[in-house]
Amino acid sequence: MADSFLKKMEKLEAAEDFFKLLEIPYDIKVLRVYRLHILQRFHDYISAGSRDVGTQTEEQLKQYYGSLLEKAYRDFVHSTAQEEKVFKVFKEQQPASPRTEVRFVSLDSLIGGSKLKSKTL
Repeated sequence: MADSFLKKMEKLEAAEDFFKLLEIPYDIKVLRVYRLHILQRFHDYISAGSRDVGTQTEEQLKQYYGSLLEKAYRDFVHSTAQEEKVFKVFKEQQPASPRTEVRFVSLDSLIGGSKLKSKTL
């Protein structure tokens, strides 16, 4: 029944447990680095969905949640946490500012000429 499947999902704690229950293959190296990001994105996908899970069979739920978990996992296979911006800390980061050019007047220009030099920081 769908209720028993949902109860199983509620009891899961580790990311690996979700992948095993939903039978989604994964690379342990990716999961070690991005486990929290993947689970948060999985949660975001579930929250954004409007599926009525009460009328679904266990197999339908397994396929549905499996597709969402696989999608969340794929988001981080070829990307980074900074690029995906799942958590607030990454969303609030400003992009690195471009290198600015600072102009200064050299002593030579004050004494002997009018050369204006620039230096890139």
